[in-house]
Formats: sequence, C-alpha cells, structure tokens
Amino acid sequence: MTVHRRLRSAAGLLVVSLLAVGCGLSAELDRESDPDRRPDAAPATTPAVPAVTPGEVRTGALPGEPTRSPTPTSTACPASGVRIEPGLVDAAMGLRGMTVRLTNCGKAVHRLGGYPVLTVLDADHEPLDDVKVLKGPGEITTLDDPGPHPVALARGESATTSLVWRNTVTDPTTTAVNAPYLRIAPVKGAATTVLTVDGGLDLGNTGRLGTTAWKKAG
Repeated sequence: MTVHRRLRSAAGLLVVSLLAVGCGLSAELDRESDPDRRPDAAPATTPAVPAVTPGEVRTGALPGEPTRSPTPTSTACPASGVRIEPGLVDAAMGLRGMTVRLTNCGKAVHRLGGYPVLTVLDADHEPLDDVKVLKGPGEITTLDDPGPHPVALARGESATTSLVWRNTVTDPTTTAVNAPYLRIAPVKGAATTVLTVDGGLDLGNTGRLGTTAWKKAG
C-alpha cells in the first residue's frame, strides 16, 4: 500500500512538471495564434516520432509539417570560445519569434550580462540602418524578459536570448523588410557571428526587432 501511494505521488509531481514546461516564447506565440483558446482546453495530440539513434540524421518531417533540410552544425570551437546558433523561426499570425543559443566551448568561464548586440543584414551582408533593435520585447509583445543580470557559463554551458518581431505592413507604398542575415555579438565589443535566419527576418515596414536579455539555459 505504501509503495502504491509513493508511485501515485511521484506521478502527480511529474504531471505538474510537464504542465510547467512550455511557458515563455512558445506560450506567447500560441496565445497570439489563437487568442480565443480556453486556458483549460485539451492540448492537441502530438504525433508519435520514431526514436533517432545516436549519429542518425532525421530528414523526414512530421505529418503536415514542411520538410526541412538538416542544417550542418560545425563542431569546431571559434577563436572567441563561444558558439552561437539560431533556432527555427516560430510564427503566430503577425508575430515571429526565434531563440538564439550561445554555448561556451572554450576552456575559461565566459561571462555575459544584458542584451546581445544585433545588426540586421540584407542579402549583400550590408546593415539595414532603418531597422530599430529594441532592448526588451515590450514594444513587440508581452514576452517575459529576465532583464540585465550577470550570467557565468562554464565550459559546455549555454545561455539563450529570444528575438521577437512582427510582419506588419502599414504602408503599401514602401518596401517591406525581409532580411536573410543577422549579425550578433554576445556583448558590446565582443567578436561577432553572422547567422542565417530561417525564412528571413520579415519585419514588414515597421522595422522593429525586440530581444530579451541573456539567461542561462536550464
């Protein structure tokens, strides 16, 4: 009887933990894509995905999902001692979101604090000066922002920042921005990395890109 009670208690804790997952960027995108969705609505059933064995590359997409070519990932550590990688762009109506992950692949502790330094680049890798990069997502959406705080990364540890923007066109006589590249420095004065953005930064003609401060990845 005691064993059964312990098993039921452990199962209850697991359910609570799973319900806590999904807050943040994905939750905000879900809310915008379906603002009338009831909070207690049952989640959509996720199709089962076959397990991937170590070293195997899965190129097929889930049912109803467009097929993507696998993105090559370099295993070499840059001279800066950090590797910066973009995630896929999530979209909900006019809102866009992308998580950028920084990993310390060097030998020394890497320290961050505050917001990344971003420059939006056109197809020729030239800066788009009319794009405004915001420290904080408040002018774009209600996404939580941890704000500037010290982040220390030991070798192998990572930090993330969330980028948000809207594909809003308010003036049909002007050319909407759709920039394929983003130059990012972890902090001001640090070495930069140029990222290729999945689908491009389609900023419409409002030209605003918001970012959250770096936070240590769990």
